[in-house]
Formats: sequence, structure tokens, C-alpha cells
Amino acid sequence: MGRIWEDQNKYQRWLDVELAVVETLADGGLIPKDAAAEIKARAAFSVERINEIEAEVKHDVIAFTTSVAEYVGPASRYFHYGLTSSDVLDTALALQVADASAVILGDLERLLEVLKKRAYEFKTTVMVGRTHGIHAEPTTFGLKLALFYDEVKRQRARFNEAVETMRVGKLSGAVGTFAHFSPDVEETVMRRLNLRAAPASSQIIQRDRHAHYITSLALIGSTLEKIAVELRHLQRTEVREAEEFFSEKQKGSSAMPHKRNPITSEQIAGLSRILRSNALAAMEDVALWHERDISHSSVERIIFPDACAAVDYMALEMAKVLTGLQVRPDRMLRNLQFGGGVVFSQRVMLALLDSGMSREDAYLVVQKAAMKALGLICTLTLSKFIGEQDASNKQTDTSAEGTVAHHRIGR
Repeated sequence: MGRIWEDQNKYQRWLDVELAVVETLADGGLIPKDAAAEIKARAAFSVERINEIEAEVKHDVIAFTTSVAEYVGPASRYFHYGLTSSDVLDTALALQVADASAVILGDLERLLEVLKKRAYEFKTTVMVGRTHGIHAEPTTFGLKLALFYDEVKRQRARFNEAVETMRVGKLSGAVGTFAHFSPDVEETVMRRLNLRAAPASSQIIQRDRHAHYITSLALIGSTLEKIAVELRHLQRTEVREAEEFFSEKQKGSSAMPHKRNPITSEQIAGLSRILRSNALAAMEDVALWHERDISHSSVERIIFPDACAAVDYMALEMAKVLTGLQVRPDRMLRNLQFGGGVVFSQRVMLALLDSGMSREDAYLVVQKAAMKALGLICTLTLSKFIGEQDASNKQTDTSAEGTVAHHRIGR
């Protein structure tokens, strides 16, 4: 992913567009074929030289074409012939996006494979379902993973649509009027590059396409965060139903040796915030002045590499987390049993309804019994805790001052 967005590859994609135009114009008799052959044979560039020229002229495309001209010689007068900068920039960006998208789609396939495998693995692993963070009714860990699988499939479908939306280029010139050559040239060049010609364009490809793409990445990030947040909750000490793999030499805290933190899930949750901010920036790029300005350009130089790299990293890391996830069915069963069966309250209520009781009366009867059960368990648990503390206190501190302090803690 890094190589796709580095300067060397960016300028290579610019050159790919330029050479496709040169070849098409030569085939159509619009420029001399010998000049096109010379350009094709000698065209090259130097990133260092482009940077030197841009520092003087303050224009990246002019710096690029000047660097190429230094390699090509006199035939370079037919290089960038009839084009405006955005013809090259927008079309080349579409090529980079296509390359990056192929990587991300591969990541999503890997994630789907892991989710499917582990969903089947735990399809009958019973655990308590939670709503509002509170015990609700029994479910299975496999169903939880199956829900994630289904959602990632939807995100893949949305992303595929966004990828196709971005698979367009344009060669329509300074304000999109084809003033210097016909739309046939554009169509031919796009076929050479495995792109489609934009049905209509101004000096640029319209940025709703780009916003769609970045927003689809943000949506993928939101689903990855959703999975990460669930795993973080399941790893909490008082829950401990699942846990990120913790290697033999891994450390959780510089101060507390007992810590085993869900650090990868936390990283994924954090990066999703960056993706959503990128989506907002992409939507801000849609409204430009007249046929264009360049307020979108500086934004896209940041958000496209960053968003693609973030999703690439997040999807790969989530697949690793799920592959190595330590699942504790015994702990899931223990947590399910907390409450003495109150998670079956609806079933009891339905049985009372079947016996002829009204819904209102049945609800009140079961609710009262459930609250009593929960309250009794809480009381017994607290009493046991206080008793254990008192016993421990007597063994460790018999001073009057210590006894007062321990009784305060007990209360």
C-alpha cells in the first residue's frame, strides 16, 4: 500500500497516462509517429529533479513535464499535447485508487474467511446476550461472529460500488469542452488504461465520486471498530469471555505486570475516528468554484493515502486478532448463570400467558420474582465478600487503628 502512494509510483502513473495519450494521438495522426516513438523510448523522470523544479516554478505538473522533457529532448513538444494538468492528475489518481482497492478487497476477503471459520467454530457456544450492557437472553458466540460476517459482506459490496465509481478518467481539457481533440481520444485512452471515460466533466472529475469512495472506507472502519469495541468489552476483567492473543514476551503495562490489554482492538477503534474525519473532508471537497479550484487537491494528497493505508492496516490486524482470539466458553457459561436463571424471564412469562394469566399480571409476577432473585444474589455476594475481608483483616492487622479502617472498608 505504501508503494502505491509514494512519489515514485505517483509520477509513474502520471507517465502511464501521458504515454497512453501520446500513443493514441500518434495512431490517430494527430502527432508524428516518429516523435511518439521517441517519447515512448526515452521518457523517464527523476523525483529529485521534479522536486528541484517545483521549488522554482511552484507547479507540480510543469515540474514533471520538464523533468521528462530533459530525458526526451526535442520530441517532448508532443508530450502533454492538448492536455491540462487535471487530465493527468485525475486519471492517474483513478489508477492509484484501483491498485489500492485491489489490496483492500484482498484484506476484506481474508477477514471474511476468518469470521466465517470462527463463527462455525463457536456456533453452539452459549453465552449471555446483552442489551444496554445488561444481561438479556442466551445467545451464542457464533451468532455474534456471524453478524459481523454479514456486515463485512455488505461493506465489501458498498466498497466494490465505490471502486467502480472511481474507475473513471477524463481528457476533456481545461474546462471540459474537448477544445483540442475529440471525445474519441478520451475513450481510446481510457480503454488502454482499463478505465471508463467520465460521462461529463469540467476541468476535473466531479468530487462526489471521491467522497463516495472515502466514505465507503470510513464505513468499513466503523464496522471494524464495532467488532473491536465488542472484543474490548468481552476482555474486561469482570467479563473475561474472550481475549486478544498475548504473546509470551508481551508486556501490558510499564507499572502493572498483571495487565493484558486489548491494544490492537483499541488501535482499530482509534483509527476509525481518523477515517470518519477523512470522510468529512472528502465531502467538503465536492463544492468547488465554477469549473474548479484546487482547494480539494491538498486535502486529497492526505486523505487518499491515509484512508487506504488505515483500512489496509485495520482489516489485516482485525483478521489477526480474530484468528488468535482466546475464547473462554466456561467463563461465558458462568456469566450466563449469574442471576440464577433470570435470563429466562420471558419464557416463564409466556408460560404464565399460556396458562390463562393476563400479560400485565404475568409481567408483574415474573418481574417481582426476578428482582428478588437478583437482589438476593447481590446481597449474598456482598455478604460473602465482607466476610472474607473480615477474616483476612483479622489475620493481617489486629491493631485498633487497622480494625477501624477495615470495618470502614467492609461497610
